[in-house]
Amino acid sequence: MKVQWQVRPFAALDIHALHAILRLRGDVFVVEQRCIYPDVDGQDTDAWHVQGRADDGKLLAYARILPGTPPHIGRVVVHPDHRGHGLARALMHEAMQATQQLSGSAWVAVAAQTYLEPFYRSLGFTRKGPDYDWDGIPHVDMERPA
Repeated sequence: MKVQWQVRPFAALDIHALHAILRLRGDVFVVEQRCIYPDVDGQDTDAWHVQGRADDGKLLAYARILPGTPPHIGRVVVHPDHRGHGLARALMHEAMQATQQLSGSAWVAVAAQTYLEPFYRSLGFTRKGPDYDWDGIPHVDMERPA
């Protein structure tokens, strides 16, 4: 499957793109994972939005990049119908490349769901502390050094 990648600041998202992003995040993080939390947290306006879209424009994968030292990649999500085909890895590569272009450094952080620690380790991330509860889901802070 061919995926077209886009990296856009919030101001460059049209209403259809924003709707697709919020719907995918809600469908996965709130409904599928049964986690009631404030997804619209006020940070999207400062973020860059990494979107992987099919030829027909359907949103297949998404992540956001938050500014900081180091920058933070979060809300990493792949549409349930398109999992198991390497999209999460491709998404993270796109997000890490965009982060390096935006910040000038390869140093990046994630707050990973703990069960995904092996996946993030395979991308060069290392654990930076103990597991902790975030909205009822075990997480771990991880960083990928420059």
